[in-house]
Amino acid sequence: MTSPAGPPPTGSGDGERQRLKLLAVTACPTGIAHTYMAAEKLAQAAESRGIEMKVETQGSIGAENVLDDNDVKHADGIIVAADKDVDLSRFAGKRVLAVGVAEGIRHPEQLIERVLSAPVHAEGGAPTAPAAGAGKERGLGYKALMNGVSYMIPFVVVGGLLIAISLSLGGHADPSGGLVIPKDSFWMDVNNIGVIGFTLMVPILSGYIAYAIGDRPALVPGMIGGWIANTGELYDSKAGAGFIGAIVTGFLAGYLVLWIKKVKVPKFAQPIMPIIVIPIVATAALGLFFIYVIGKPISWVFEHLTDWLSGMTGTSAILLGAILGLMIAFDMGGPVNKTAFLFGTGLIATGNQTVMGMCAAAIPVMPLGQGLATLIRRRLYTEQERETGLASLFMGCFGISEGAIPFAAARPAQVIPANMLGGAVAGAIAGVAGVEDAVPHGGPIVAVLGAVSGVPMFFVAVVIGSVVTALATVALVDLGERRRRGEAVGGAGTTGPEPVLAGVGAGAPGVGGVVAQRGVREAEAVGASVSPAAAPAEPAAPEKAAALEGSAETADGTSAAENGVGEVLSGYLTQQTVKVELGADGKESAIREMSELLARTGRVADVEELVACALRREAQGTTGLGEEIAIPHAKTDAVTEPVVGFARSGQGVEWGSLDGTKARLVFMIAVPEAAAGDEHLRILALLSRKLMDAGFRERLLAASDESALLGVLREVG
Repeated sequence: MTSPAGPPPTGSGDGERQRLKLLAVTACPTGIAHTYMAAEKLAQAAESRGIEMKVETQGSIGAENVLDDNDVKHADGIIVAADKDVDLSRFAGKRVLAVGVAEGIRHPEQLIERVLSAPVHAEGGAPTAPAAGAGKERGLGYKALMNGVSYMIPFVVVGGLLIAISLSLGGHADPSGGLVIPKDSFWMDVNNIGVIGFTLMVPILSGYIAYAIGDRPALVPGMIGGWIANTGELYDSKAGAGFIGAIVTGFLAGYLVLWIKKVKVPKFAQPIMPIIVIPIVATAALGLFFIYVIGKPISWVFEHLTDWLSGMTGTSAILLGAILGLMIAFDMGGPVNKTAFLFGTGLIATGNQTVMGMCAAAIPVMPLGQGLATLIRRRLYTEQERETGLASLFMGCFGISEGAIPFAAARPAQVIPANMLGGAVAGAIAGVAGVEDAVPHGGPIVAVLGAVSGVPMFFVAVVIGSVVTALATVALVDLGERRRRGEAVGGAGTTGPEPVLAGVGAGAPGVGGVVAQRGVREAEAVGASVSPAAAPAEPAAPEKAAALEGSAETADGTSAAENGVGEVLSGYLTQQTVKVELGADGKESAIREMSELLARTGRVADVEELVACALRREAQGTTGLGEEIAIPHAKTDAVTEPVVGFARSGQGVEWGSLDGTKARLVFMIAVPEAAAGDEHLRILALLSRKLMDAGFRERLLAASDESALLGVLREVG
């Protein structure tokens, strides 16, 4: 173990203070906006105190200005302002202060004071930087869950669609065996491939939740734990724990690995720990724990639910249908779902087909309802979620309830109650109408193939239940987003949680807005690497810049026309896309006004989609960057070429900025999907360098008309 660091240098003289050398690491889930804002704020605070500081940024394009061994050796303390995993092992023996990235933006001066008395990080300590308070842990859990969901979605879609296609083209109703596909047929092979996808779905969810928490050593125990959770035979249950069990095993595996990593081992054993010891110990411990401890209660629940339902067969059909619908919709393949399904299946042989009719009406409600929700309120969902919604609709038609699992895993608090409400409605309607199903399957496909009696009421039950689920989902998700945005706006206090930025959950996160440290992001555009501590200061603008007086002259006294300032940022920003006064008084209306401004160029094919895409990005995390700046942006094929707009707001627009300021300088960037990588980052890099210059911002606020604004904006490049 490295020897603990001694106390930092102290003293009241400036000479002694300058001997201090601090390091920092900043990182946020999206890897752009708050990463570089925190870096800039920390560097500025250190410079104002005469303290030398080097800041490593772990952004969307990777780590920049990386701290080397020599930096760490001579450092008096390290500040880690991050909302994502940061490896702290290289800082063993040094004072390390780990906080959320928002703290680096709001209180950089306090962090510099606190790091001087921070605890010394022990060798072999936690690799993930925990934030102060509960906000970071919640952020880590959300990030891990979204990571698992994003990797699971392709397996759900591929497996579900292949099964649906094989059933539709190769299946038929068999009174003795349900909905079947002939053995040794081509469509049975297609079905088997789809079943493999579904079989892998749950372990993938568990494995990548664990991976996001404990890194690579947690992947194997997470996946094997997920497989065990989904295989009820291993713990004497007729049904596996499904996706809920996978979420449990994923988090257990991830945190178990983190705990094992803290165990001190001899130096000779350290190389084999992550590839042999940790995976084996964690996998065995988690697997046995699930089989002998968690599995038994699951089996008990399954058996007692079956007994309880058996005693209800003589009760009201509406009540029984509602209860079965609730159970079918709860865990979509887990023990509660399987209890209801197998209860209905078992009664078919006794001649009672009404119970299976209730189940059959509830089975497709979840995927149909969630798919419908993505069509009703598109702006609440990412592009990947909307695509998954279309696949979910298709799966719902074939009674594959697992199509709704990605939505339930990503937003369990909103989606599961909505699913249960719709399932209960569908089951109750089917029960009161006396719908019967002769095969152990559900969804519209069984009615089309003639296995259902009372077909009209069956479809009424399915449609009403799906609509109820969709509307309830939209209402709950919208309420949750409004509440989260309200927390983000009001979160300027010292203890308020950092607004959650989606990145993995919901699919692939959009690139965040950027306010970078001085010169760092511009370096990317020209292929250089610049340290925030060593970056040159911004050149002072000439006092006689004509833009300050509202003329169309540039700093050297020549006219804008003579210098060709009609175009800025490679022609993406022109006089067409500059507006002196923004009329909107709210974020959504401002984004719409900016989108219409960009549409003047003829490069916007669909204004509504551009607005929706920008609002979805805002839902992931505010693009209000503080210093009265907002940079809303969108990556969408609603634009045919990259385009940038700028507008000022006299009163300012509430944007939820971390420093509490209203946005008076609003830039909007829109790029097609094909240009969403390098070109998007290049535009952000050029803007970021200038926006951190207070003089540049003042000149923008002082310019009187479009020509004068362009004269100032030309400084961007």
